[in-house]
Amino acid sequence: MACNEDKSSEEPKEDLAEQVEKEKIIEFGFDQSLYEFKRDTIKKGDTFGIILERHNIGYPKIFQIAEKAKDTFDIATKLQVGKPYTLLYSKENANDSIQKPTTFIYQQNLEDYVVIDFKDSIQAYTKTKPITYVEKTATGIIENNISETLEKQGLSQVLAYKMADDIYAWTIDFRRLMPGDRFKVIYTDKYINDSIYAGVHDVKAAYFEHNGDSLYAFQFETDSIKGIQDYFNEKAKNLRRAFLKMPVKFGRLSSRYNLKRRIAYYGNRVRPHKGTDFAAPVGTPIMATANGTVIESTRRGGNGKYVKIRHNATYSTQYLHMKAQNVKKGQYVKQGDIIGWVGMTGNTAGPHVCYRFWKNGKQVDPFKQKLPEAEPISDSLKVKYLDYIKPIKKRLDEIFFIETQAKETENTITEDPITDIQ
Repeated sequence: MACNEDKSSEEPKEDLAEQVEKEKIIEFGFDQSLYEFKRDTIKKGDTFGIILERHNIGYPKIFQIAEKAKDTFDIATKLQVGKPYTLLYSKENANDSIQKPTTFIYQQNLEDYVVIDFKDSIQAYTKTKPITYVEKTATGIIENNISETLEKQGLSQVLAYKMADDIYAWTIDFRRLMPGDRFKVIYTDKYINDSIYAGVHDVKAAYFEHNGDSLYAFQFETDSIKGIQDYFNEKAKNLRRAFLKMPVKFGRLSSRYNLKRRIAYYGNRVRPHKGTDFAAPVGTPIMATANGTVIESTRRGGNGKYVKIRHNATYSTQYLHMKAQNVKKGQYVKQGDIIGWVGMTGNTAGPHVCYRFWKNGKQVDPFKQKLPEAEPISDSLKVKYLDYIKPIKKRLDEIFFIETQAKETENTITEDPITDIQ
């Protein structure tokens, strides 16, 4: 008698993995399964037209694309050498004898990019990659200097710059820290697409023990319209002065204000120098030393390219010999904003910024002025501020200093998950 076999039992089971649709990989908003991505960087001599012509797009089409896109991004003039770009090719047209791209993507920086899509109709728009902010805490005990302390823990040197320049510039001389000085800090790191580390974003609060003093610092927004943020201590006192000490972060004092200066080139005659010179390489950013309104941004005679800012009815500052200005007349600037770059325009023997300081319409030596403190928190905001910092101060106080910094790095950094996504 024949045996009827159950053939169905021998049929291979369907692979469950085949039932799961492959996860789409999206980049710049485009599905990688539908496009071929060709990546390159802008080379010297490259223009938008040259790049597209090199990839089989004709000039009539290039002109049409550039005209349509210029209201969003002037692609004809704003491409920078070294910046990355990507061309997308539709896989639908993979068998065409002449391959032509359908999309041009230009990356302005790690976060922002411009898309010019000309597959069907021409569209141009700017986008920002998803950004994640991760809040962290760290502590440090100074042995020699703060840079060494941070390096031993694998922490960013940006933390040192922010504490030295943004927070404690007027209360601690970081060149004279003492062994045993110690700090705690609550800060946020920035990540792009959850994976690309983009550096320290901001410092929320800090605590520094220096020369027996305990110095708290809490970041607080005092003007939401202008976006002004300052650091205040636990008693709501502003930690900074109204003016920065110098308009460049990395430079040296090369010539002081001197009304009796004699110059050999002019027969050793007295030629007053009413500015304070800070030598720095060409291209070094020049910062506004205080909040104010730009009243001049032009080029004139021996001053070269310069910017002048009125801070209030009493004080104005001027920044000479710029390579280029970064602000326009009438623009409001905040302390620390980049207003231009060090250059050699006008009468100058070397790259520097001549910083001029005006008080009641007269040029004076900024180093001999008793500079005012920055504006205090208004009475209406003070109660809000003190309530705001209570939990932050409690958290700072509960952070323990780790004595063996170099060996126990994993215990010195703690992370809180995602705090904000754009």
